[in-house]
Amino acid sequence: MRQVLGSIKDVVEVGETFVLNVTGYSMLPLLGYAGDTIVVRRTSCDESIVGRIAMFRMNGGKIVVHRVVYEVDGVVHLRGDGNIVQVERVSRKDIVGVVEGVRRRSGKVVNCSSRWWRFRERVWLSSPRIVRRFVLALLRRWLDYKTKH
Repeated sequence: MRQVLGSIKDVVEVGETFVLNVTGYSMLPLLGYAGDTIVVRRTSCDESIVGRIAMFRMNGGKIVVHRVVYEVDGVVHLRGDGNIVQVERVSRKDIVGVVEGVRRRSGKVVNCSSRWWRFRERVWLSSPRIVRRFVLALLRRWLDYKTKH
């Protein structure tokens, strides 16, 4: 693993991993707690990534990590698990990699291919929108409170 701060595609080869700190709440409840670090693996353009959490560059260079909802004709549609409605669209070539693991602030490492992780994804993504909205509101308030105190 390597910590990369520059142009990731220029520095990290396909198949290699690197780590990044998570900021923001758009991937709650699975990612986004203060201190989460993700392990990202560079992918090739022909790898299937639907359903995976992917890292991509938005126009303007901003790096974002969201779940791939679907892909049609080289256009990838992504949404944060903590976003109820908003969907981003990027070219497949703008996908940098997929999240392979999460290192919590406690030091615990979670494999994103594990049964426990996949179970949590299914439960969260299949929950009714109203339940997700309520849980997200509570989590955001709790995390805001926690970071201020």
